[in-house]
Formats: sequence, C-alpha cells, structure tokens
Amino acid sequence: MQLTVRDISKLLNISERTIYRWIKEEKIPSYRIHDQYRFNRAEILEWATANKVGVSYEIFKEPLDSSIVEPKLTEALTKGGIHYRIGGKDKESVLRSIVGIMQLPEKVDREFLLKVILAREELGSTAVGDGIAVPHARNPLVFNIPFTFISLCFLEHPIDFGAIDGKPVFCLFTLITPTVRIHLQMLSQLAFVLRDSKVKELLGTQGSREEIIREFQRVENVFKNPSPA
Repeated sequence: MQLTVRDISKLLNISERTIYRWIKEEKIPSYRIHDQYRFNRAEILEWATANKVGVSYEIFKEPLDSSIVEPKLTEALTKGGIHYRIGGKDKESVLRSIVGIMQLPEKVDREFLLKVILAREELGSTAVGDGIAVPHARNPLVFNIPFTFISLCFLEHPIDFGAIDGKPVFCLFTLITPTVRIHLQMLSQLAFVLRDSKVKELLGTQGSREEIIREFQRVENVFKNPSPA
C-alpha cells in the first residue's frame, strides 16, 4: 500500500509539517506521484527502526492483496530450496554464500539484500539455539517479489553466530516475504515447527530434502488443523 503524508503522520505520531520538512531535506524515503507524496510501508518501517523513530502498531496492519497468495510454510520451503555444504568461515561470508545461491529474480540487488540481513544481525544474533539461525531483514522489506520463500542451508563447517546458548550454528533458514503481515506469519510458524523434537533431530542429522519437507508438513498440519479441545 502507498501511504499518504497524513497516514505517515499518524503512524509516526509526528506532525504533517515535520513530515514535509523531512521530505524536503530528503531525510525520509518518499515518492512524488502527480504532485503528491506517497510512502512504502515496509521502507518506512525500516527507516524508522534505523533512525530510532517510534511507530504505531497500525503500521503492521496491511489490507489483503488479492494478487498475493498467503503461502504454506512447506510451500515456501520447497520454493526456497534446501541446500547442503554451504561454505564460509564467519557470519558475513556464510550469509554472502547463502544470498549468492538463493533463487531470486534477476531484478533483486543481492548486495543490497546482504547488507540488509547483516544490518539485522548487528542488532542481535538471529540464532535461536540448538545450532539454528533464522537470518532475515531487520524489519520486513518489500523487494517486489510476489511470493514467499524460505531457503534452508546446512553449513559445511559450523560457525559462531553469537547464539544465546553458545552453540555454533550449522543450519540457517533465510526468509524473504512480499508483505509485513506474511513476514510475521512465517516467522511465527517457523518458530512453532522448530520446537518439534523430530524436526530438530532431523535437522541435526542433515536429513534428506524429502524427509525434511515431510516432517515440516506433519507439524504444519498440527497448527493448520488443531485438535478440538
């Protein structure tokens, strides 16, 4: 959704006059369309975080876009692919290798994507424990990709990722989504699946693609079709 100056004023709790001043000073990302200014929700969210500007929770609420289909977790994983023996001796080189093999449209700037992911890591490690990390943008960014995908990568050599449990990371799920809402939805569902003991055991042994997809599907069916109380 392209937001107006009035929308941004409400979301940031800042006067419209200040917003116009920031536009003039090129301090806030904006687009001029037919003598009016418009803003991209995800770009504003990223900008606000980088500049320590508070935002209203309303910024996460997006209207449904009929052109974007809400994905299933296993579909996103299948689309992103499962990759083995990824090289790299530290966090940056590993993430560079992962971005390099991701099945992205040609229009996506891979170097920019890498910088965005590294910027998120500077705020705090995305390692979730047990040798697993979920690198993603500091806040969801729209790269004009109309689909969601998750790339699962197993490292050739585990590396220190700054995990809270101190364990080196050997397994990374890298997430790309088209909207803020789907980004949060995928992170939540992935966190749920990664709590499953069979899934963690399979990841630890670096099971086959077929085995991993099958186990993800099994756990996904649990939260898609919960048992009656």
